[in-house]
Amino acid sequence: MPVEHFDAIVVGAGPSGNAAAYTMGKAGMNVLQIDRGEYPGSKNVQGAILYSDALERMIPDFRETAPLERHVVEQRFWMLDEKSHTGTHHRSDSFNEERPNRYTILRAQFDKWFAKQVRAAGVTLITETTVIELVRNAEGRVIGVLTDREGGPVHADVVVLGEGVNGLVAQRSGLRPELRPQHVALAVKETHFLPEETIRERFNLSDENEGVVIEVLGSVSSGMVGTGFLYTNRESISIGVGCLVSDFAEKQIPPYALLDRFKNHPSVRPLLKGAEMKEYVAHLIPEGGYDAIPKLTGDGWLIVGDAGQFVNAVHREGSNLAMTTGRIAGECLARLKAEGRPATEANLKVYRDALEQSFVLKDLRKYRKIPKLLKQNRQLFTTWPAVINRSMQAFLRVDGRDKRAKEAEILRGLKTARGNWLNVAADMVKVARAWR
Repeated sequence: MPVEHFDAIVVGAGPSGNAAAYTMGKAGMNVLQIDRGEYPGSKNVQGAILYSDALERMIPDFRETAPLERHVVEQRFWMLDEKSHTGTHHRSDSFNEERPNRYTILRAQFDKWFAKQVRAAGVTLITETTVIELVRNAEGRVIGVLTDREGGPVHADVVVLGEGVNGLVAQRSGLRPELRPQHVALAVKETHFLPEETIRERFNLSDENEGVVIEVLGSVSSGMVGTGFLYTNRESISIGVGCLVSDFAEKQIPPYALLDRFKNHPSVRPLLKGAEMKEYVAHLIPEGGYDAIPKLTGDGWLIVGDAGQFVNAVHREGSNLAMTTGRIAGECLARLKAEGRPATEANLKVYRDALEQSFVLKDLRKYRKIPKLLKQNRQLFTTWPAVINRSMQAFLRVDGRDKRAKEAEILRGLKTARGNWLNVAADMVKVARAWR
């Protein structure tokens, strides 16, 4: 490495780490970025959703070179029982705008591209390197990192931890507690390859640039807190299931068995017909919400992205929160550097204050009751999807019975499923209160 002391060291080359490094590099700071992968994105073969606003604020012309798969023109929401689904969807030609709002991407390709932009901003990147621990001075201030490379510690004015949901460096250094299984989901994904024209016809898309996203609730999670999802890429489909780690441990259901069951559901199987499965990956997603956010700053360090539990599980948003927290961290550190102020915990209040003013903490605070609601009300994943599907079947079936009798049957089924009308009303009130 050309120097032994940097203005900042960024641990991790995912969306949050790249955003922080890029922002500081563009501001003229001397930044070192460290990632343990063979190259940025080498650990991420899965598909994902990119929300363009977060990236556009840093790289306005990203669409010209970024490896984007399809822009999303249709969002579907499904509630599954064992044999059917009831759903809704929104599709609009407005999504065929000049600067689309959402894209499907393949993380391995996208992270590699983002890292290239980071290096072009003047950041020094080293890969295949693991940060073992943070280095402190006699007063306890973080002054650098120790890696598994020879040569001793590398020093910096501040360390940005964008290391992902596990947060092992922060844990080993005593900056945050060990990850709790009820605060993290294990998601398993597969990539199924199909010809581009087949995907276009199967999902009713006009051309190779349009895409569809399907989010799924109900029997897909076998009574656990979790969801299923399906994204269309240019020549592949990303499909997966994610549930709380604590639920997997309690239920003893193998994640791959859950995914196989989802793929063979009557509503899903036709979408994958003839596809060739080439990639399988499992990864952790923070799901604890606002109340699971750890301490974010200290003398000489701060946390961004998944390591800070910055995921909005209700809206399935993660990459935009990661890039936004990384960008905000980079902007705050660049300002402190320009003003000649050290990155003490007191001065890093600017980062915490900026997060409070952003949509990130406003949204997470809005939904802070949702994780507890879902854990304590499993009927939202079992009883309600089943009742809704049975009700729709009764409503739509033409069998010689009068409609008043059908309506009575639907209401009886709902009451029976929840025991009494008080429980039905209680469920609605709980959801409404948690949503406020």
